[in-house]
Amino acid sequence: QVQLVESGGGLVQAGGSLRLSCVASHSLFRLLPVGWYRQAPGKQRELVANITSGGSTNYADSVKGRFTISRDNAKKTVDLQMNSLKTEDTAVYYCHLITFWGQGTQVTVSS
Repeated sequence: QVQLVESGGGLVQAGGSLRLSCVASHSLFRLLPVGWYRQAPGKQRELVANITSGGSTNYADSVKGRFTISRDNAKKTVDLQMNSLKTEDTAVYYCHLITFWGQGTQVTVSS
């Protein structure tokens, strides 16, 4: 059973920053792409960013230039640095690996 444990969510004012972190238990983490998704109330879950085993990254247009995804294969972690946060970034953020999901961490951006 693969476990993904997120941390780092919270309440922040618009314009502020947060850093999310996800620790994975998969033994082959270093070989797998991993990503962050988010789901706002009443909306579908959407991709925020992902990163391949080789370090190539992909971002949703809405977060390009503001968010940065990174991974540490030795620690089996994937982080999401979120800067210049907007109220529309408010959502539950989920770590995703293969078919597995973390429990989610709430990010709330106030105006």
